[in-house]
Amino acid sequence: MGASVALAGEDALLVRRCLAGDDAAWDEIVRTYSRRVYSLAYRFTSSHEAAEDLAQDVFMRVYRTLEQYDPQAGNLSNWLMRVARNLIIDDWRKRGRTPTETGDDISDHEFHLKSEVENPQRAVERRELGTQIEKAIQKLSPELRVCIILRDVEELSYQEIVDLLKIPEGTVYSRITRG
Repeated sequence: MGASVALAGEDALLVRRCLAGDDAAWDEIVRTYSRRVYSLAYRFTSSHEAAEDLAQDVFMRVYRTLEQYDPQAGNLSNWLMRVARNLIIDDWRKRGRTPTETGDDISDHEFHLKSEVENPQRAVERRELGTQIEKAIQKLSPELRVCIILRDVEELSYQEIVDLLKIPEGTVYSRITRG
């Protein structure tokens, strides 16, 4: 419990610094969350440019609504990613639930973290598996894809998916099982 209270305090301080006009605090928020926001946007759009545009829209929305963040309701990460998911899913719905374009490879744009001890064989296997998973996700219908991404990639609970998509829990469970 002590660690989560300390984290909430750090988040609240960071947000207060942003609201006071501290550019370094805003840069820290963007640096900390941009990879996750971009990755989520890419999984819904399958397009580097569309994902970058959506990520920029997310951070503009976060910046404009930062005063709404309540550290007592949860940590900054959860709040920011909820804002991101809502905006990205709204965009996905507006586009008719289809990717904007295909063929853009996320591995060309994602961040690569090097491990000092990673075996080259394991690295190749991990990249191949990631590519296979990405291709499999893209083959799913949009309704199945969104549930799989939210559950398995974003690790949302069934109830969070129900609340976000406004569909019955049985439908969420069925789509994840079929996916």
